[in-house]
Amino acid sequence: MWSVRLSDAQRDALRGLIEAQGVTGPLLTGAREALELARWDELPEAALPWERVAELAARQGIGEADVVWDLACGMQAAVRSSGEVA
Repeated sequence: MWSVRLSDAQRDALRGLIEAQGVTGPLLTGAREALELARWDELPEAALPWERVAELAARQGIGEADVVWDLACGMQAAVRSSGEVA
């Protein structure tokens, strides 16, 4: 996962590039939503449900950053037949 700090103008430019693509699939839609959420992440009162993120990461055997990325893209956690979250 990459992490960058963008100014408002840079964020607007990226949003414009995404919208210029015309029809956006789930990944570009998720990227556009992430740009909006990134703005709120800088506020002191912003919070994520870290207990839930940690639980999903542990159940899937992946890192918390991957869970946040999946949730930001709108992916739902799938349950395997064994009862594990996929």
